[in-house]
Amino acid sequence: MIFAREVSDSLTSLVKQIDAETAKHAKKNMGSFVVFLSDKEGLQEHLKGMAEKNNIKQCVLTIDNVAGPEGYEVAKDAEVTVVLYNRRKVEANFAFRKGELNDNAIEAIVKDVSKIVK
Repeated sequence: MIFAREVSDSLTSLVKQIDAETAKHAKKNMGSFVVFLSDKEGLQEHLKGMAEKNNIKQCVLTIDNVAGPEGYEVAKDAEVTVVLYNRRKVEANFAFRKGELNDNAIEAIVKDVSKIVK
């Protein structure tokens, strides 16, 4: 589960890699989704184009309000929040301010996918 406030190159890279992991672990019922916390006009069309351009097939891209879903308490200063969970138990949680999501962070997230596909 990924919450994002902006579309960026680093987020796109993360989503592509999570999409690949989701396909790789399909037999273990891994699912993935990104919730964009935004009210920007045209975002839905932009996300459709991003998915097509980057061949994103497994990871669901959705849009919610800026505050995020009720009860999730997504940090207001986090541009990207990643929660890896299995059967409602959080196995890893990452939060990144603007500009902090980089290749090393993405590598750490992808590595931790193993925690949820045991």
